[in-house]
Amino acid sequence: MSAARTPRIGLALGSGAARGWAHIGVLRVLRELGIAPDIVCGTSVGALVGAAWVSGAFDEFSAWVGKLTRRQVFSLLDLRLAGGLISGQRLLDALEQLIPDQDIASLDSSYGAVATDLIIGNEVWLREGSLLSATRASMALPGLFAPHVYDGRWLVDGGLVNPVPVSLCRAFGADIVIAVDLNADLLERHRIAHPPAAQQATEFEEGVLDRVSQWFGPFLRDDDAVASPSILEVLGRSINIMSARITRSRMAGDPPELLLAPRLARIGLMDFHRGVEAIADGEKTARESAAALREVCRR
Repeated sequence: MSAARTPRIGLALGSGAARGWAHIGVLRVLRELGIAPDIVCGTSVGALVGAAWVSGAFDEFSAWVGKLTRRQVFSLLDLRLAGGLISGQRLLDALEQLIPDQDIASLDSSYGAVATDLIIGNEVWLREGSLLSATRASMALPGLFAPHVYDGRWLVDGGLVNPVPVSLCRAFGADIVIAVDLNADLLERHRIAHPPAAQQATEFEEGVLDRVSQWFGPFLRDDDAVASPSILEVLGRSINIMSARITRSRMAGDPPELLLAPRLARIGLMDFHRGVEAIADGEKTARESAAALREVCRR
């Protein structure tokens, strides 16, 4: 009589921009519990944190995230207004210092990233080639980061089609999927003030808008216009709405065995300097689910 096959554990790390640092907290707790995913799949920032994990650079990457300041974040954003507000090359250069680029096929764990084909709108699963290139493609948030060329295709953020890649884990052969959804409470975030009340931009947004106004200031001013939400507020809220709706739909059709949903609505789209808070939220959620994690991953 043959021995029973050991079930394969998949980890689906969802999209969520700066809220994605919560994935670090979840992974820290999984490690403490002795749970080692066989398969790691990510969308957008989930692909980035997942890449740090499978490449062996997780601790160094986590330390870097925890020390990020507003000034450092802003220094990584190379504004150019060509395909997106940000080119992304400075960020990619910084990541190369932290995460060694490797061929995905050579990794010890199965890894996949989700992106979207900008031309035909298809969901694209990146399971071979450059680890960092796949990560950059998956993170190309429309309107913010420029699209990324990967294998001859223009790719953008995978959150447009599959914010929490449970399906990709299944395709790799995962028997048990632990999913981390960063979008669960997005629509509970503070409501945008209705006209004519002014919406205050964050310090980060002010920095970006100051740079943009240097080029287009004369065309952007309209002193008679009703005060409205900032550009990044509109972009962020629009992405939140889209992500929450798509996630809900995808989860209904392909639910994971266990869903972790940190409460992160207070952390804005570009609040990458709030890594300590987001990591703590991820740890808190995973610790509260420790018993369920042990049960679902029992081998």
